Amino acid sequence: MRQRIVVGVDGSPGSLAALHRAAAEARERHADLHVVLAWHLPGGGLGGRTTYGPAALRECREAAVEDLRAILDSAFAVERPGVPLSGLTVRGEPGAVLVEAAGSADDLLVVGSGPRGRRLPRLRPSVTRYCLAHARCPVLAVPPNPLEAELAALHNTPGPCRTCPRHASDEHLTASERRGGE
Repeated sequence: MRQRIVVGVDGSPGSLAALHRAAAEARERHADLHVVLAWHLPGGGLGGRTTYGPAALRECREAAVEDLRAILDSAFAVERPGVPLSGLTVRGEPGAVLVEAAGSADDLLVVGSGPRGRRLPRLRPSVTRYCLAHARCPVLAVPPNPLEAELAALHNTPGPCRTCPRHASDEHLTASERRGGE
């Protein structure tokens, strides 16, 4: 049986970096690439209190499959991975889903270790930490691209507040800042 490189994706830049690294590892090791996307029903995880019928469950499952296809199409639009590729969508917590998918000691689990996603960033446990603690195989944590962190910092930089006396006027701003940073 060929070695499998298992990688988790969610469409974030960190998961795409992990996907490309996993493809490179698979080529180098002559292994199969197994891409996994974990998904939840709207309103929470498996323990959510909202009840959904079979039609809603089917729609969510189909949406996850389409998300995985879109992720793979965009990630490999320029160059295909060059190794056997399979995809899997599983309902569940991402860490547990990935650890289960990489169940053999011969597998390699690849995860992105970048900042958490925008959705519930502090409420969800770190997928990377979970995988490192529970996986039965080696785990490769791919660090975030430094440019991604710089871009995030630019987007999260708060502007001057207009409620405190110092920022109530633009006197302390440079001429460029008054024009909007031109």
